[in-house]
Amino acid sequence: MAYLSDLMGRPVTDVDGELVGRLDDLIASVPSGGSHPVIKAVVVKRGGEVLTIPSAEVAVLVAPSIPLNRRLQELAPYQPGPRDMHLVQDVLDKQIIDTNGVRVVRVNDLELTRIDAQYVVANVDFGTLGLLRRLGMARSVQRLAALFGKRLHPGLVSWEQVELLPGDPALRLKVPGEKITELHPADLAEIISDLTRSEGGQLLASLDVRTVADTLESVEPEFQASLVAAMSDEKVADVLEEMAPDEAADLLAELPQDRSRDLLLLMEDSEAADVRRLLAYPEDTAGGIMTTDVISFPPDLTAEAALARLRQMAPEADTLHYVYVVDGERRLMGGLSLGDLVLGDPKALLKDLMYMRVVSVTLLDSQDEVAQAISKYNLLAVPVVDDQQKLQGIVTVDDALDKVIPTKWKKRMPRLYH
Repeated sequence: MAYLSDLMGRPVTDVDGELVGRLDDLIASVPSGGSHPVIKAVVVKRGGEVLTIPSAEVAVLVAPSIPLNRRLQELAPYQPGPRDMHLVQDVLDKQIIDTNGVRVVRVNDLELTRIDAQYVVANVDFGTLGLLRRLGMARSVQRLAALFGKRLHPGLVSWEQVELLPGDPALRLKVPGEKITELHPADLAEIISDLTRSEGGQLLASLDVRTVADTLESVEPEFQASLVAAMSDEKVADVLEEMAPDEAADLLAELPQDRSRDLLLLMEDSEAADVRRLLAYPEDTAGGIMTTDVISFPPDLTAEAALARLRQMAPEADTLHYVYVVDGERRLMGGLSLGDLVLGDPKALLKDLMYMRVVSVTLLDSQDEVAQAISKYNLLAVPVVDDQQKLQGIVTVDDALDKVIPTKWKKRMPRLYH
């Protein structure tokens, strides 16, 4: 094992022992199908000249003086490829995402290891010891710590558990996607909140529309608006279509009026119509926080047929808490849980399986009243009806709490809240 900072500045000599220059950087590339960057070349400073030498010409990389296999005049320069990156210039001091620890860290050093005949980047050191090592103070500080019975440990994380941030041209070759999209949207949202607005926007811009939508739904609307400020209207419209209607309405309400109007025009008519309906209600009412993604069926449908329709509809899991039964005018007749539907007699009609006394709220009921109804009756969602008892949407428990729990509490307990 060796650290990048320890190697920098070491003398590089040719096969005859003549000084070529001093090591200034290493060039590495992640092979196709691989997980760790492989050292491809060394960058040597020779006076005012910079030499790029293939790693195959290096006899021993980890040595007090790094010997080459040939004389200087016999060396063919290495030609960097499109997948290459300079470890000192492009990676050190850059922010990266530790996808295992779900956090943003800064690269203080890199640990190298030899596998067969190649050196690879094994770990990233983001700890204080890595920074001290680069300053040449690691040994003295470790000795001092030992006098007090303490021991400093490197803050290491495997390269295969990190993702480079986009934005820097040198890091454009490893755009987030492979590991980032595997994170829970709430974790990704927390990572973005640790970045600057520009960095967060660049990270979102590199992700697919579905991932962006899920992530935005996990942050406050004001922060959503700042993140999409520099995003193209076309992509924002696509993201809005992927978001739940109530979440999309909250985001549009935070944007400048002119841009909100333009975005609604770019959205598909059906999705835009749902959002416009929600924007028409005061934001502190049930109508303002409800989602129109609600599952309802006629009373004479069998449980078996209802389940078949659900499979075809593939509704969002976070709104599939209950199935509601409505008449031909969409008046709410009753409801049943998904468990009741699955465990009930497949041939039974919904009207025979449903609960008739369904707790509901009206469009203009306050957010507090909605939260109280959900809490009192231990519901996962509550239906919203108009004056004629026609089903308009539902308010889920997370959306109800979102309006009641103070923001500072959410920040203290992000894992519990999300």
